[in-house]
Amino acid sequence: MSTLNKGIEKVEVTLKWDPSPLGTPDNDLDIVAATYPADAPHGDPAYLVAFDSRSPDGTITLNRDSRTGQGFGADEIMTLELDRLSDSYARVLVGVAIQQGGGRKIFGEVPNTHVRIREGYTDLAEDDFASVAGATAATVAEFTRDETGKWRFRPGLRGFDADPDTFVSVMGH
Repeated sequence: MSTLNKGIEKVEVTLKWDPSPLGTPDNDLDIVAATYPADAPHGDPAYLVAFDSRSPDGTITLNRDSRTGQGFGADEIMTLELDRLSDSYARVLVGVAIQQGGGRKIFGEVPNTHVRIREGYTDLAEDDFASVAGATAATVAEFTRDETGKWRFRPGLRGFDADPDTFVSVMGH
């Protein structure tokens, strides 16, 4: 568990949503994490973690990936071990993108969306995407390394009207 002095260490991001009605294209949402280098924290990401993958050093892992929203509990789960992340990285953005394979779909059309960001048993943030209902993707969390080397969390949804590929290229600018 973090304290003000200790900083954020290990975070879990969970995402839930309801499946689409029978006979309609699947609701397929994806958690995406972008890691930015210390020398360019607002440029292009050094690497991305998404779609049942993990970071090169194993510090960010997508543990569960759903393409339909079916099942019990969280549909997608990502773990970020920020305390193990190399000092060469200073910023990590976490976002959610809706796959657009079945035609344009926005958060307002996906029932019961819910994202939770927690460290241990402490909820850092929760949201239902209502404030970005017209968006197709959104950033949900920003983690930045401060001057002492500790990670800090900044919540907040920022919506984008972009397909997943475009979203990951613009989410950090």
